[in-house]
Amino acid sequence: MNFDLSEEQRLLQESLRRLLADRYGFTQRNAAMAAPEGWSRKIWRSYAELGLLGLPFEEADGGFGGGPVEAMLVAEALGEALTLEPWFTTVVLGGGFLRHGASEAQRRALVPQIAAGEALVAFAQMETQSRYSLSDVATEARRDGDGWVLEGRKRVVLHGDTADWVVVTARTSGARSDRAGIGVFLVPASAPGLLRQGYATVDGQRAAEVTLSGVRVGPDSVLGDPAEGLPLVERVVDEAIAALAAEAVGCMSALHALTLEYLKTRHQFGRAIGQFQVLQHRASDMMVALEQARSMAMYATMMLDEPTPERRSAMSAVKVQIGRSAKLIGQHAVQMHGGIGIATEYAAGHYFKRLAAIDTLFGNVDHHLETLAAEVSAVA
Repeated sequence: MNFDLSEEQRLLQESLRRLLADRYGFTQRNAAMAAPEGWSRKIWRSYAELGLLGLPFEEADGGFGGGPVEAMLVAEALGEALTLEPWFTTVVLGGGFLRHGASEAQRRALVPQIAAGEALVAFAQMETQSRYSLSDVATEARRDGDGWVLEGRKRVVLHGDTADWVVVTARTSGARSDRAGIGVFLVPASAPGLLRQGYATVDGQRAAEVTLSGVRVGPDSVLGDPAEGLPLVERVVDEAIAALAAEAVGCMSALHALTLEYLKTRHQFGRAIGQFQVLQHRASDMMVALEQARSMAMYATMMLDEPTPERRSAMSAVKVQIGRSAKLIGQHAVQMHGGIGIATEYAAGHYFKRLAAIDTLFGNVDHHLETLAAEVSAVA
């Protein structure tokens, strides 16, 4: 396996890091977080100009034909800068549903708008009772002539308060937890009966509670088979886990570097605290955990084209290691910084919060350990 980046990939990585270094410092991030939308439209336009928003889409649909490696590089750089913009929700989640489930007409209508920064997409899947189960869907979709009527409530819809389109999972038949009978619908956020209540999340991002009350959509709103949408959801979520793993590596790398700098500059007992052996050991443990996480992020990217069972197992393993590394690095960073490590005015605590939020998205360490254990028991 060749892990060297191509010239185009290196250029993408360097261009994005240069943009973020010049225009996305911690002060600028805090200003964007305090804005009404909770992120910067100006930076979003810069993402569009750089080609980040059309990156994974086929050129025939108005994109740039990038693949999993390019997505990994972008996610890692965005994690290093602790960005707030909805790249993950629009390009990875929303884009994944369009690439794998939309018709040619649907893609050609929406992809150019996404690539130009003119359309935002959110994924409404989680419900009060569902926790981490993708198949536990109580929201209903019933036939209404050629179209559908949606009824239900979705929780923690990331960037759902500013999205122009919402991808909604709804049950078209069967019992609440059946794998069959789940449809995926692309719903305009302006549809009558769709209500949103936005709020800030603990890591500085944005989310919304989305209520669907008699929301009517046409037959062209369905992505794929309305009775067999779960495999599509699983495919997109696996790609999302790979992107989150890369973003987490970016966060961990930046937090590790921030901690090393603090150890060199903070003095106690007449010398830099980085000279104390116990803290050197902790910094070394952080580096080991970071490299383990980096390896698993690469592994996640490599496994995205594998058959479904192998891919799903791989993503569970990735989530376990990423979560463990993030916890160790975050805790060590805060402990070695002391009180400033959790101060709002300092970046370390914000990285730790983002890493904690990433761990909970699409299943935490305990959930994926249970999943892997169940697979081993089934084979035995």
